[in-house]
Amino acid sequence: MKICLNDILYAFSYALDCVEHDLVGVTTQHSKRVAYICMFLGKGFGLNELQLNDLVACSLLHDNALTEYIQEEHINGVDIIKDKHKIDIGAHCVIGENNVKDFPFNEDVSGAILYHHENSDGSGPFGKTWLDTPLYAQLIHIADKVDAEFDLSFLTERKYEEILRYLNENINTQFSEKCVDMFIKNITYDEIFKMQNVKIEMLLKEKLPIIYKEYSSEQIISFSNLFASIIDYKSEFTKNHSMGIANKAAIMAKYYGFNEETTTKLYFAGAVHDIGKLVIDRDILEKPDKLTEDEYVHIKNHAYYTYEILRKIKGMEDITSWASMHHEKLNGSGYPFGKNASNLGFKERLMCCLDIYQALTETRPYKDGFSHDKSIRILLEMAEKNLVDKHIVNDIELVFSNQFNKARKNY
Repeated sequence: MKICLNDILYAFSYALDCVEHDLVGVTTQHSKRVAYICMFLGKGFGLNELQLNDLVACSLLHDNALTEYIQEEHINGVDIIKDKHKIDIGAHCVIGENNVKDFPFNEDVSGAILYHHENSDGSGPFGKTWLDTPLYAQLIHIADKVDAEFDLSFLTERKYEEILRYLNENINTQFSEKCVDMFIKNITYDEIFKMQNVKIEMLLKEKLPIIYKEYSSEQIISFSNLFASIIDYKSEFTKNHSMGIANKAAIMAKYYGFNEETTTKLYFAGAVHDIGKLVIDRDILEKPDKLTEDEYVHIKNHAYYTYEILRKIKGMEDITSWASMHHEKLNGSGYPFGKNASNLGFKERLMCCLDIYQALTETRPYKDGFSHDKSIRILLEMAEKNLVDKHIVNDIELVFSNQFNKARKNY
């Protein structure tokens, strides 16, 4: 499957920024601004095109573990969002580094995410000085700190002067002299100012060549799993939901005899179908009581956000449709677009049925998972009301019944 990996990351960075906004209050487009600054710094240090693409990818993914970290602390009884002073900076770096270990970078980027909070003098979470910290990590660190401290979405000449003063005051404490010199030389007032007047993604694409590469099914599944884990950790209530649908979508694809590329695409669609939930307030996602009408409307928006995030990725129009239409119903009563049987394809219908089946069978904090038989009965009742495709429900019954347990284990 031939794709531009950074094109996917540009689209997903909006969702990642929403999580970071919840945690530390950074503004939208934070990760793209970090990537843009790092790109200029990387050019100053003489990185080639492939290395620059890797640096930008690491910049966009530098806080990929925030949702996972938040939930792990939540399980331990700590609400990081409310008690920001309890944040363990190093913990999310460790998780984030582990998450990208199988990501298909062009070259070895070890330590770029793990050490992106290290200070030049060794006072960071792992005690690494600038001499022991990989260059990519140092560049992400300085870009991340400047945007977090000064919010580069809005810039004045006075703020720029404050940034330069801040950098010079922190030479050899937070930042190395080389990184500060490179920042001052390459990140001019005009370059930062551009980021607030046009879409930052456009700037990145103008300055950094878009490289399309052929990726194997295994590689695509690997980074699909990364995105699924980010999504599922947004809420303890839906942990493993995306991965469950991704795996079931692949199983059904094999049952239908789809080729390897279609099977991989369906897996990817399943993994990212709820990416829009990263935009939804966690309090609503995890509310154990009945939602108010306004809250229900808000949570329904996640399907539209999924569409908005994925539609920006060229060459993935089919995956965008399959993933974002998983709440549409045959009689037109679904959302986000109110489509009906006449404009819902087979794979959109399949994702809808799998989403419902997965939700019914999985255990959540407020309910035990229903049995296979009970879940199928509910789906058949929905089919009789012209909500879901009865033929697909019958296929799910066949594939996921005890008769096909062996086939599932072999996947």
